[in-house]
Amino acid sequence: NAVKIFNEKEVDELSLIDITAGREGRKPNIKKIREIASEAFMPVSYGGGITHIDEVKEILFTGIEKVIINKSAVHNPQLISDIAEKFGSQSIMVSIDVKKNIWGKYRVYTEGATKDTGLHPVQFAKDCVRKGAGEILLTSIDRDGTYKGFDLEITYAVASAISVPLVACGGAGSVTDFLNAVKEGNASAVAAGSMFVFQRPHNAVLISYPSQEALERQLYSTL
Repeated sequence: NAVKIFNEKEVDELSLIDITAGREGRKPNIKKIREIASEAFMPVSYGGGITHIDEVKEILFTGIEKVIINKSAVHNPQLISDIAEKFGSQSIMVSIDVKKNIWGKYRVYTEGATKDTGLHPVQFAKDCVRKGAGEILLTSIDRDGTYKGFDLEITYAVASAISVPLVACGGAGSVTDFLNAVKEGNASAVAAGSMFVFQRPHNAVLISYPSQEALERQLYSTL
């Protein structure tokens, strides 16, 4: 139902991410992925539980445009190269979850943003691109769900260090935040979750999305 609503609101792209699959050791649910992809009029990317090239093939054959890997990019970086070589760099996006550790240093986290890998997001992003990643999805865990705007410091640092598009995620609360991420953070694109899907009492869900007119007036025309 959510996908159908996003279709009507002319969303540019949908990222479907099973955020607990890696931590729980679950494989991608191909049947569900195919069902969702068949409802979407926009390009869809999928991430969650991907550990093997054969799973990537299955996912792409459901109609998904690209796969997103997170934990596997840390523990099996060769998978990035394998996907890029077999299906092209445009089919592989690496998701980097970043937050500050107890010493205030930016670090890459996995396991649903619970495990500090010790990796610095700028160097890790550069390594992923060198291995074949065609896009980076950078999520600020500290800002996620806060509606306080993107972390422009780390967004700019990573975006300026790589040669492929960076999608900023985590903290969006308004179209102005989108604009700041692109203009000040040097992001190529922006993503949001909580801003578009609101959980209400009694499990009611309200899906919201800026009108195309608002996006043109407040975002596209100013870039």
